Amino acid sequence: MATPGLACSFQRFGDARWPRKREPKRVATLREEFTRQAAKGKTAAGAGRFSSAGPGDRLRMFGSAPMNDRNQARWRLDGVRVVHSNELDINTPQTEGMSRAAAITHARAGAEKLWAGTVVIHPMAKTGAHHHGPVESVIYVVRGRARMRWGDRLEFVADAGPGDFIYVPPYVPHQEINASDDDPLSCVVVRSGQEAVVVNLDLPNVEANPETVEWIDDLHPPRRG
Repeated sequence: MATPGLACSFQRFGDARWPRKREPKRVATLREEFTRQAAKGKTAAGAGRFSSAGPGDRLRMFGSAPMNDRNQARWRLDGVRVVHSNELDINTPQTEGMSRAAAITHARAGAEKLWAGTVVIHPMAKTGAHHHGPVESVIYVVRGRARMRWGDRLEFVADAGPGDFIYVPPYVPHQEINASDDDPLSCVVVRSGQEAVVVNLDLPNVEANPETVEWIDDLHPPRRG
């Protein structure tokens, strides 16, 4: 049975109704360089191998095409960045009960559309209720047991363990809880914006017995007891 969400995703990349964006200038420059070199037979694989213009072929042919010194210098300073574990920045907005550290930001890595960092919640600790404004968040659990509560009264709850991903939509009031009495909870967080938006909330009438929510659809069948 086809899943509507997946069908939509394929249409988004393959349907002619979704126009392709104009190439960045540096990509167009590389294409021209490849074309010249291919015509001279100077690429590693020759011109014939990369006659297709699909996305995968573009990646392969750019990797094979020689780059001039200017491109090399630009990508040396405007390319891949590695932020080591001892280089994280703790000068980022915090929420009570949680320690955040920024890794990927515009200032540190040149990122323009993403923020990434780490969070640690100590045993038996929990954050205050908060949301992140218009920003989407993804949490990856590295170690420990995470318990997420959300809603206007934190009336819903779900647990996640090592290797699990958690998605938090914009403006959703939520609370992160370390569900372990003994071990710290360590996670990696990625957000869809550069601004480290944290809106701490004082929620009245928090639900004492939240409802456990499972994600059930064609890909996530109900758990068997």
